[in-house]
Amino acid sequence: MFVTMNRIFVSPEYASAFEERFRNRVHAVDKMPGFIRNLVLRPRETEQPYVVMTFWQSEEDFNSWVNSDAFKHGHAKSGTLSKEAFNKPSHLETFETFLDTKATTE
Repeated sequence: MFVTMNRIFVSPEYASAFEERFRNRVHAVDKMPGFIRNLVLRPRETEQPYVVMTFWQSEEDFNSWVNSDAFKHGHAKSGTLSKEAFNKPSHLETFETFLDTKATTE
């Protein structure tokens, strides 16, 4: 599995608008081959970033998404928030899963 984490530093006064943007997203990524899920994590402290995580079957699937017209369409709404909404540049990190465990019920 391939995982991306985009750390997005949102000014506190824009947090509601940022979250609303995700609630009303286009959902284009949901239909992409290899897409597993999307998690958006809200920071508990104002100096921490939001973390947007996507989970993919493979890095190739993620790259196909980034290079697709659907990606451009899905991110076209990003211009709805002003530059002042973000107090630092976002930072994308990528990971390859080497271990995956889950709770078991017995």
